[in-house]
Amino acid sequence: MGVDPGLTRCGIGVVDGTVGRPLTMVDVSVVRTPADLDLARRLLRLENALDEAVRTHRPEILAVERVFSQHNVSTVMGTAQASGIAMLVAARHGLAVRLHTPSEVKAAVTGSGRADKAQVTLMVTRLLRLAQAPKPADAADALALAICQIWRGAAQDRLAAAVAAQAGRSAR
Repeated sequence: MGVDPGLTRCGIGVVDGTVGRPLTMVDVSVVRTPADLDLARRLLRLENALDEAVRTHRPEILAVERVFSQHNVSTVMGTAQASGIAMLVAARHGLAVRLHTPSEVKAAVTGSGRADKAQVTLMVTRLLRLAQAPKPADAADALALAICQIWRGAAQDRLAAAVAAQAGRSAR
């Protein structure tokens, strides 16, 4: 399950597949919260929606876009808060969380870490063999995060395990 965190729009994408096999979109949605709603209630709405998605789809892992610094501090804060809610829901359900940078996700699905939103959406549509592009962009981004985790996450986990094992042998 991929989560493109945001307070106004939070994308949730569920993709099934493994490396070397065709990918299938299971579900995609965008949770919206009104800007004029109290912050705590907005976060609660996100939590409820994410909790429902995890209960419904029972993902193996939750991939969340890593928050990066932007010029607009209030946007970064909202994104970070939404990201924290996603991680909280994952922890509550015993799921591992993996964070992926926007450029890492873009590189995974398009081959270029500098791809624009249109290129990401086009490749997500092709990779998942969808009749129509997922909209809005938050939906496509959530699916791209899930694809990135499927393709890169397992390799990253194996590499981390090998490094940890080597460190354990070196400490003896």
